[in-house]
Amino acid sequence: MRKTILIAVFLIAESLCFAQSMPPSPTPTPPVSDPQEKVKVFTEEVALSVSAVANSGHLSVLDPQDVLVFEDDVRQTVRSVRRLPANVLLALDTGGELNPAMRVSVTREIATRLISNLQSGDRIATMQFGSSVELVQPWTTNKDDVLHALQTKLISGKRPQLAEALTEAALQLSQAPAGTRHLVLITDGVDLSGDSSALNEAIVKLLRGNITVHVIGYGSLGRKQIDKQNPLIKITNKKRKSATDLAQEIMDPTAIPEYKKRNKLYLVVDTDFSRRKALEEYKDATKFSEVWLTSLAEETGGLVFMPRSIAEMISPAGEIAREIDSQYVVTYTPKRPLAESITGEYRRVNVTSVVGGLTLSARRGYVVGGP
Repeated sequence: MRKTILIAVFLIAESLCFAQSMPPSPTPTPPVSDPQEKVKVFTEEVALSVSAVANSGHLSVLDPQDVLVFEDDVRQTVRSVRRLPANVLLALDTGGELNPAMRVSVTREIATRLISNLQSGDRIATMQFGSSVELVQPWTTNKDDVLHALQTKLISGKRPQLAEALTEAALQLSQAPAGTRHLVLITDGVDLSGDSSALNEAIVKLLRGNITVHVIGYGSLGRKQIDKQNPLIKITNKKRKSATDLAQEIMDPTAIPEYKKRNKLYLVVDTDFSRRKALEEYKDATKFSEVWLTSLAEETGGLVFMPRSIAEMISPAGEIAREIDSQYVVTYTPKRPLAESITGEYRRVNVTSVVGGLTLSARRGYVVGGP
């Protein structure tokens, strides 16, 4: 199930009654009621971001009669199907202190490919979160401005501020104009702040904001490179230098050390146990992050990729861009009014097509009381 945006609009129209002075009369006149006194109108509508993909690879138009929407297993009446520009926020993790695979150059290339594949008219913003959270490029439809910001403003950081970044992302997308809302996360998903409650609150804000989250994760690739670069035991022909070896090199820099003359293999054991412990804890954290990042993407109707090579990191960018631009906004008025729900109630949604060769997908549900 892929994408949904909840729109609950309350329109209250009130007309004021003005008492008109009546000329004096010896006979009391009963008061005349104003038929337009305090009229209140309540309107509610649910808007789903629905991805439509035809087997032929091309879809020119999606009509309301092509779509079936079920809310809590009850069929709804589709009111409209529209194509609106997408609002796409890229959140780029530049705090790869422990992950040798996380490089700004790779993240920049992923973001550049994704932006280049978006349709003209889509609104784009970018932010980076390394040592701090920074909005690199505010909302714009000018791709050149975004690409220039990526080339000139991305910098490496240390400890990523993931919870703060997700909170800021939810805020930025809540201020975006009408249209589908997408957050593209390029990260290992590890929050080193230690404040799990802040991370949970940030995720709730994304869910309440009905934001579609797409993920390209650095965790799997990072674990692979950590294991390659930091084996516990390795066999090498390079002997670890002793104090005597170092002294000989200082006394006679041009002489060939005795240990280099012998064709030997050495068994080297990594005894930096504190660093090994830190790396193992980080690897465990990336495995945990992959679970919740995958769940978040699937729940909101987004795509998720956990590549194991640099080439696999870059290739999903085009697929995410196509997914973003394959969306329509499908609206319906729920048969069970939203006013009957308590704030925070979760309603399940299922979207399907009545047309052969057409695949529709949206998010799994929405939270009542979102924007």
